Amino acid sequence: MFKKLMTLVLTVLILGLSLSGVSAQDKATVTFFTFSAAPDHLNDLDAIVKAFEEANPDVKVEVKTAAYADYFTLLQTDIGSGAAPDVFELNYENFVTYAANNTMLDLSGKVSADAPFYPAALKAFSYDGKQYALPETFSTVLLFYNADLFDKAGVSYPTEEWTWTDAMEAAKKIRALGTDTWGIYQPVQFWEFYKKAAQQGECQFFNADMTESTINSPGCVAALETMMSFMKEGVMPTAAELSGVSDTDLFASGKVGMIVTGIWMFSAFKDVPFKWDVQLEPGIAKKAHHFFANGVAVSATTKNADAAAKWAEFLTSSQKAAEVRVASSWELPALNKAEYFDAYLKQTPPANRAAVFKALETPVTPPVIVRQNEMQDGVNALITQVVDGELTAQQALDQAKAKLDELIKK
Repeated sequence: MFKKLMTLVLTVLILGLSLSGVSAQDKATVTFFTFSAAPDHLNDLDAIVKAFEEANPDVKVEVKTAAYADYFTLLQTDIGSGAAPDVFELNYENFVTYAANNTMLDLSGKVSADAPFYPAALKAFSYDGKQYALPETFSTVLLFYNADLFDKAGVSYPTEEWTWTDAMEAAKKIRALGTDTWGIYQPVQFWEFYKKAAQQGECQFFNADMTESTINSPGCVAALETMMSFMKEGVMPTAAELSGVSDTDLFASGKVGMIVTGIWMFSAFKDVPFKWDVQLEPGIAKKAHHFFANGVAVSATTKNADAAAKWAEFLTSSQKAAEVRVASSWELPALNKAEYFDAYLKQTPPANRAAVFKALETPVTPPVIVRQNEMQDGVNALITQVVDGELTAQQALDQAKAKLDELIKK
């Protein structure tokens, strides 16, 4: 009797697996390593994984997370030891380093032609004509302004057509409201500088064939001097005048008319006791806006290439993933589907959330080389010396050119 019962149980189990079309042995396991999910969005990622596995019952996704500070060290260790995750996250700044080292699978023939990526976002994660990663999310930087201070100073609100000359005029009038009120704050550092260089329109960090740095050209010097002009005119506080208060805290306290910062600050400013909004960043010769992006890549050594590519595409371009991200404020998917963002655009403040997507019409990505971190840190240190009055813009960028020429040598 017992044997008959066990036989019946086994028969039912086998039949159930057969009807499902997938046995445990048939399932491909895809490991995914991420820094953006933990600690706040693990449940959101679980929801995306669940939807993917329901649509792809032959694939199981195993998630591994790490804090951003540790992530790339752990990833490099895994790759070096031959234990790379099948799919992993990386930011744009680190993309070229990994692409140049042949660590990522070319996804050119493995992604649906109708996947609704922003073309510029997709292009950002290509290298040597190959699609080595898919754009996962993006964020940008806008001009945030305190409408109450503008009203008090009798200044019209910023428009899409504003230049930095317009911003300077407004900043002077707001500064005149009182000694404890500032006109503007925008960081003077590498990540702002390459954007101002793009706005200048006559500044490139390197020549066309990447054999020499041109960071000390007149256009680049002019871009850095534009950044410094707000501090020199006394409408922007120095580090000493901030006295340890962060720029975002300064804005939240109602003590500065304008601040250049990222859209990730929307929720932080939601309950400040004054009216505020956002606008496209002012330009110089033209507009240019940060395009910060995370991408998803498939390891070149994966044993489950097709399954890994399916997961990478679902995570980055599916409607389900987009809806989860938007609903949870877990960054914005880099997708050209307006209907995915209806709920996001209806949220206030700010009222002008459309500027987030308008900024995508003039994106600028950071200059990237294989020795990326050395370039960023080196240029940033020299810009800090300009801020501190130790070097002129020309002197700093002359030294930067020498450093970058050394870094790009084979």
